[in-house]
Amino acid sequence: MKRKWKLLIATMAALVIAGGVFGGIRYSQRGVVTVQTGKVVRQDLVALVTASGEIKPRNYINIGANTAGPARIVEIAVVEGQQVKKGQLLARLESVQPEAEVAAQRAALSSAEAESAAAEASLRAADENLLTAQASVDRAKAELERARLFYERARQLYEEKLISRQEFDQRKADFEAFSAAVREAEARQSQAAAQRAQLASQLAAAQKRVALAQANLKRANDLLQRTFAISPIDGVVTNLPVRVGETVVPGIQNSPASLIMTIADMSLITAEVKVDETDIVNVKLGQQADVTIDAIPEKVFKGRVIEIGNTAILRSTGLAASQSAISSQEAKDFKVVIALDDPPAEIRPGLSCTAKITTATRQGVLTIPIQALTVRQKGDLEAPRTGVEAATPPDPVRERERKKEIQGVFVVSGEKAQFREVKTGITGATDIEVLDGLNEGEEIITGSYKVIRTIRNEARVKVDNRAPARSAS
Repeated sequence: MKRKWKLLIATMAALVIAGGVFGGIRYSQRGVVTVQTGKVVRQDLVALVTASGEIKPRNYINIGANTAGPARIVEIAVVEGQQVKKGQLLARLESVQPEAEVAAQRAALSSAEAESAAAEASLRAADENLLTAQASVDRAKAELERARLFYERARQLYEEKLISRQEFDQRKADFEAFSAAVREAEARQSQAAAQRAQLASQLAAAQKRVALAQANLKRANDLLQRTFAISPIDGVVTNLPVRVGETVVPGIQNSPASLIMTIADMSLITAEVKVDETDIVNVKLGQQADVTIDAIPEKVFKGRVIEIGNTAILRSTGLAASQSAISSQEAKDFKVVIALDDPPAEIRPGLSCTAKITTATRQGVLTIPIQALTVRQKGDLEAPRTGVEAATPPDPVRERERKKEIQGVFVVSGEKAQFREVKTGITGATDIEVLDGLNEGEEIITGSYKVIRTIRNEARVKVDNRAPARSAS
């Protein structure tokens, strides 16, 4: 009996001792946080900006109706996907009225040119008549001058009684007759000049009618040419939504009824992507990019940035933010155009693509995992206020300083986590560059996310870098 009690007492004593040891261990582990850690390492880092968009030709032109009114398509000379040359006929619209107008204006021009030619011939005849009249005047004046000399000499001789009265009267009559002939010749010259001026005016009017007819014919020809769709560039027909017999309507932008086809210059293929507003400041002209096309998997195409949009685009509507009448705080994107260096022959406009733009590269820099980076308020890192300090009203300036946020990581020092402020550089896919605050090889806390978000400075930690157990499916 005594032996049984001894065994019971020994067993109870062992249980009490074990409980004490277990409780002591648990008490000593109170406040210890289990963390995952990593090292500050030196490696090459590449900063990428990823954006999605679609393949587009650099230059494409929508061929639309350019007639004076609705017109019916009577001929389509190309098919979708066909290569075309600049100046090649693409399609022809109904042109009955424009052709009739051209014929009428040509007839009017021919009539006006005939009138002008007749007026010009009449003017040349008038010029000849005027020259003849001028010559008659000159001849009459010469004969008048000779008659005047004879008359003057006869007058002197008559005064000296050397000739008879009859001869003197004859010389005087001749002089007066030639004077009348000069006046008659001058009158005919004036009449010829007036007739020439009238014919010149008629010729000028006829020439104006010719110019007017030429302008009308040019306008009619222009209206006729608008019934022919001509390719303005070398390219490929990428969109042909109409058929022969359909009617197209001019003057309506972005309307299917006004579009005949689209010609794209495939000599320069681009990827037009939308970059988030937080990343656009890092994108520069000339930066290299890797483009993947959904329809051509497992291939990466090289390219370079050739255009960066300056207008923000609302992500929900696709419209420019400046065109929105309502102020919005929603996410915005910016258009970035990437020229592909060697696009494949099977590429098509409109294919979805993803671009990774290399915005910066660093060789052999200190890096840490991005998830290790966290933010704390400055006051959370200071010792709590006690005693007299706690009873003193807080200083507003000091309180603002305490609320200042500091970027940093938690470094494992012994068995404690110490917050250390760091300065960072470029950001890679999983790592971020450290410019100041850490040394190579230091151990920092990298997980879990909840721990990094809630752990306090100088907290006791336990490192456990084992992979988390997977739950049974």
